[in-house]
Amino acid sequence: MISHLDADGLAAAGVIGKALWRLGANFRVRIQQWVDEKIVADITSDKPTLTLLTDLGSGYLNVLSKHLSNNQIVVLDHHQPIGDVTSNILQVNPHLHGIDGSKDISGAGVAYFAAKALDDANKDLAGIAVVGALGDLQDKYEQRALGGLNETVVADAVAVDCLKVEKDLMFFGRETRPIHKALAYTTSPFLPDISGEEDKSLAFLVSLGIKPKHGDKWRALRDLSEEQKRQLCSALSDHLISKGYPSDVLNLVGSVYTLVHEEPWTPLRDAREFSVLLNGTGRMEKAGLGVAICMGDRGSALEQAEIVLREYRRTITKYLSWLMEEPDRIDELESIYVVRGEGFINEKVIGTLSSILSTSLPKLEKPIIAYAVADEEVVKVSARTLDMLTSRGLDLGEIMRVAAEKFEGKGGGHDIAAGAQVPIKDVDAFVKLVDELVKKRMEQIEAGS
Repeated sequence: MISHLDADGLAAAGVIGKALWRLGANFRVRIQQWVDEKIVADITSDKPTLTLLTDLGSGYLNVLSKHLSNNQIVVLDHHQPIGDVTSNILQVNPHLHGIDGSKDISGAGVAYFAAKALDDANKDLAGIAVVGALGDLQDKYEQRALGGLNETVVADAVAVDCLKVEKDLMFFGRETRPIHKALAYTTSPFLPDISGEEDKSLAFLVSLGIKPKHGDKWRALRDLSEEQKRQLCSALSDHLISKGYPSDVLNLVGSVYTLVHEEPWTPLRDAREFSVLLNGTGRMEKAGLGVAICMGDRGSALEQAEIVLREYRRTITKYLSWLMEEPDRIDELESIYVVRGEGFINEKVIGTLSSILSTSLPKLEKPIIAYAVADEEVVKVSARTLDMLTSRGLDLGEIMRVAAEKFEGKGGGHDIAAGAQVPIKDVDAFVKLVDELVKKRMEQIEAGS
């Protein structure tokens, strides 16, 4: 089995891995960023009875069809399909049925429905699929709720008593961390002078008259009164506006997904926090820990993953602070913003950074394109845009595909979130072409075509 390295991909691998384990199947899990010639060569060499791809594969159908025509392949994915499917490939993808894979069902959700079809007992894996959907930022419905087919996954998780859904503040660690740490760990939106700064976060609370302790015990967000929560949200909104940011902090009030069987003082209790832990293990090259946790390991894998999570948070905060220090590190072109990570930003976290920036940049009205060096010859590109632009007809996945293929690269993804790999020598020309394609498409939209 091959799966993607982000939270959704690791959750998908965990769901299918657990389902296969219950069947007594022999299998191996491999986590990848994309499908390339080396992976194809390895599959050809290994000669597996069946190759399963979860949360990736649909963007590489031509590669799979051309080079693995003698292999039996199952693709469980939610990205836009690119290319033709040959008879040896079974593809399960929501886009083939008119369902939006960018917000209505994630890769882990597709994997969950496959596991559920294998055995109804696998309904207890619905909670992991919810984690995958939240990790893929599919909470795009009213009050940051999951919608579409994800609602069925949520309903299954609630029915088997592994999930509770309620409306509340959505800071990370709302049940498990002191309030000032929960604020400091918040990066979406990025809170200048608060995110990554525990001392400043503590001082911010004190300035509001919100006591961080009750006696000798630290208070968590769950301990605040409704009035104190409103006061905190209002103060954070004012803080963002004073820094020139939109008041996106209001997005922190919404649907909270709690995995009720997880220990209250672990990062697995809140499904969004669980997804960040998975993202951290995948992006910090410890993906095996994330898959093991999704399959049920609550011992050494969880202990190691928590260490990785702390390092991941420090890394993200470091990169965000670096970007915010110098305004010209985020370059505004005619139709897009560009973040040139060059050799400073690790290419495995460039997608996380672009997602955070897409919700945190002041007055963002254009798509944002971020890239970092993957190796001596290739750059990894991550692109994000706004719901208001995709709802009008902008499709970043298609633009990234067209632009990447112009330079013999690969691109694709969703309309709102996409990516590409292009030769490093062509990156400036690629960025220029993306800017032109976005401009052309927006002009077509304005003209009503």
